[in-house]
Amino acid sequence: MMIKLWFFLLLLLLSVFGNAQEIIKAKPSDSLAGTKSITTNISEVVIQSASRNIKLNDGNMVMAVSGNKDFKTSINLLEVLRKTPGGTVDQEDGIFIGGRISPAIFIDGRPVVMSVQELQAYLRSLSPEMVESLEVNSNPSSKYDAEFKGIIDIKLKKNTNLGWKGNYNGNIYVNRFNSRENSLNLSYNTGKVVYTLQGGYNDGISTYRYNALQRLANTNVMRTNTYQKNKGTVYNILTGADFRLNDHNRLSLHIRGNFRNNDYIRSGSLYTTDKFETQLVSHSLSENPSDNSQNNYGIATDYSFQNKGFRFSFIGNYLAVRNTQKDDFINRNQSTASLLSHWKSDLFNKIDIYTAQIDVSQKIRNADIEAGIKYSYSDTYNNIRYDTLSVTRQFEFDPSRSNVFSYKEKIFAGYLAYKQKFGKLQMNAGIRFENTNSISNAVTADSIVSRNYLEWLPSFSANYTFNKSNELSFSYSRKMTRPIFSQLNPFRFYFSPLNYWIGNPYLQPSFTSQFKITYRHKNWVTSLSIGKEKEVMTRYPIYNPETNVLEYLGTNLPYRKFAALETSFPIRITKWWNTTSQITGYYNYEFRPYLDEVFALDIYNYEVRVNQVFTLPEGYTINLFANYESKTGNSLYIIKPRYTVDLSVQKSWLDNKLNTKIGYNNIFDSNDQSLEFRHKQIMDNRFTHWWDSSRLFFH
Repeated sequence: MMIKLWFFLLLLLLSVFGNAQEIIKAKPSDSLAGTKSITTNISEVVIQSASRNIKLNDGNMVMAVSGNKDFKTSINLLEVLRKTPGGTVDQEDGIFIGGRISPAIFIDGRPVVMSVQELQAYLRSLSPEMVESLEVNSNPSSKYDAEFKGIIDIKLKKNTNLGWKGNYNGNIYVNRFNSRENSLNLSYNTGKVVYTLQGGYNDGISTYRYNALQRLANTNVMRTNTYQKNKGTVYNILTGADFRLNDHNRLSLHIRGNFRNNDYIRSGSLYTTDKFETQLVSHSLSENPSDNSQNNYGIATDYSFQNKGFRFSFIGNYLAVRNTQKDDFINRNQSTASLLSHWKSDLFNKIDIYTAQIDVSQKIRNADIEAGIKYSYSDTYNNIRYDTLSVTRQFEFDPSRSNVFSYKEKIFAGYLAYKQKFGKLQMNAGIRFENTNSISNAVTADSIVSRNYLEWLPSFSANYTFNKSNELSFSYSRKMTRPIFSQLNPFRFYFSPLNYWIGNPYLQPSFTSQFKITYRHKNWVTSLSIGKEKEVMTRYPIYNPETNVLEYLGTNLPYRKFAALETSFPIRITKWWNTTSQITGYYNYEFRPYLDEVFALDIYNYEVRVNQVFTLPEGYTINLFANYESKTGNSLYIIKPRYTVDLSVQKSWLDNKLNTKIGYNNIFDSNDQSLEFRHKQIMDNRFTHWWDSSRLFFH
């Protein structure tokens, strides 16, 4: 452990050393003046700023991707996002910015309407060479949907040459099991029309572990161990065309499909001893085989007209998601192998989402006026049936677990924005309204919750450019986050036979007001964000001492306050050695009523990331990436510190026409997440999530 810690500290010291942008020249000391020098170790070390791969756009960081040495060994865009300042990708490929904000993903300025799994597959199909830049917006204006607390806008490279252009990506991951990723991207440009075709096939096996320790109300100690092996296959295809009708009109149409099958087996044990952990009280084993399939279909169209300073655009999207899943939950006594319980579940879930958006803008001298309207409709239906094995050895319908739930939501929104430049100062102001009409229907519980509310959401920003090397920006926005289907649906999702979470159909939307200030000096970018969120949506644990069941329920907290201070600085130490460092400090204060008490704590934590790139002769590039997260948590839980170290190598062949890559992610298998309940007088519970993110890959 000490070797790993010293190794990480060495990386950090190297990065901090790179910050000293000075020319250091070795000189003989005064005491040796006039004495003949015997040896000269270093005559001159030149440490200079890296090439400019970072700029600001209205206070948002824009990072060049294609041709950026920081991403040369990355195999896909998810790997790029892991190393992008301000961005994070967790063990389940969830994308976050500004701490724990889940951003909306845009492609060339257009929102992507995809399911989470489909989006992850799409981002894996994009190589760094296919992406021109990334723009990270952690405080979007009122021009964007109220639920977008953050945005990552991906700008793809265009096929400007006539004829065919193709790209193939093939990746192999090796750990305990193997997995493969394959994607083919083709485009054909006639000058008037660009045709595109993308296809992919991914398959493999992944594993997951969940371990928990809980001291029960009767002083016994219960240990939960769960192991999950997931075998999955994913097919995806996208085809479309972009039409250049004339100099003023553009039209595009794209159709896509994403199809996945997952078969997993989850096995576990509940091992209970006395309080001294010397005498066995009970030991049961569980099995949970599951068969899951998901089919996604999508259509997207985009039309734009532009003439002089006027622009009109229309964006339409349709997404259909169909899920089916069958589970068995089998529990046995470990010593006698006798059956304790057996129940089955059969899930059907469908989601249909329609969106239509119109935007217009007019340029008047140094001012821009923008306005737009958007309509979206989502219809979600979920039917899960449980059947339990009775004493007569027959499966009977279980109404206590079964659930039929539907959720329909209509949103009508509009905005008005004004932007004007006064010399070196640019100011933006906007106002947005969103009217939400939703109906959640828990059919099984005979409970209908209907809501209709209108919210006004203002925003303001200002950006001052001192010169090419220095600029300062300030922004304010008010955002609204609606509860999603999984948070509302009152059905059980099991971690183990005695541990599950359940949704709450009565959750209210949350509202966030945030201020952000950003300063850039050359490639050094520093930002400070502060804000307050009301009606915070979260989960809380409830322990039943009689049954030893631990369930997690959803609720709204009155408020929380937060702040984040972030700085990143890329440095070119030598011609062959570049480093990019990021240091972020977080503050979080939750006001949390819980079990007739109020818990409110000031939580401070920090994160350090160091990305080292070594450009060597013969076309070799070596990348060493390290990330450290300090101890953090919330008013109820402590989250222990963790770190990761990745190493990858890229080799260019045939004048950079062919690239091969090999790497090892999470070398020390150190990225598991461990949580511990703070208040032992209420409950003594600790648990760990582990994903098999330590793996070797070939590209």
